[in-house]
Amino acid sequence: MAKKKYNIIDDGFHPELVEKSLFDGILEIPSIKAPHEIVIPKSLTPFSKRNYVKTFDTAICEYEHDYHFAELVYNPESMYKELSKFSAFITPDSSLYLDMPLCLQIANVYFNRAIGAYYQSKGMYVIPNIRWGDERTYTTCELPEKVAFLGAPKHSIVSIGTYGCIKSAQDKYYFKAGLEAMLQELDPRVVLVYGRMPDSIFKEYKSYVEFVQYNDWTSQKKGGH
Repeated sequence: MAKKKYNIIDDGFHPELVEKSLFDGILEIPSIKAPHEIVIPKSLTPFSKRNYVKTFDTAICEYEHDYHFAELVYNPESMYKELSKFSAFITPDSSLYLDMPLCLQIANVYFNRAIGAYYQSKGMYVIPNIRWGDERTYTTCELPEKVAFLGAPKHSIVSIGTYGCIKSAQDKYYFKAGLEAMLQELDPRVVLVYGRMPDSIFKEYKSYVEFVQYNDWTSQKKGGH
């Protein structure tokens, strides 16, 4: 059975999402505000698994293949009522592949922040997921701004995912380089980490920031919690 396809072009890429937004940088990425209080979620639940949890006291995240949360990206307004029941929302982890054209990497950063800014304007507790691709997204080698970090608050709480992102030596190199750039640029107080935290990547940064690690969904189920 073919997967359902969506189209966001006809309505101009959801302009209503950013009607109340402030924008960051020359690329005008929608901004997510720092919360008044940092609240660390008790757990992280992937979007596609939200109906399997028995409590709303969890943060909904999208650390899974893009097609699992396509409904959210293409129809964020229709998802608001359901998602607002949960304690927090982590913005979409849309893929930024290393071989992806830069314009598409920028577009995925845009929708990450646009959806987060929209839900925040509706009163939800929003934690920005920070995702980077190649060095063009987390340095100024190509653009005058580090696009991966635009629209995210400084000195606050952010979330990142390692699940499926640190498999190869190349993956590990870019992940660590982007992580260091993110810590320097945003100087977060708390970083949520969905997935493994190998010392080869994280050890040298643990004294500078509070990392809170969560097992991925598969590991949670295998561990019985």
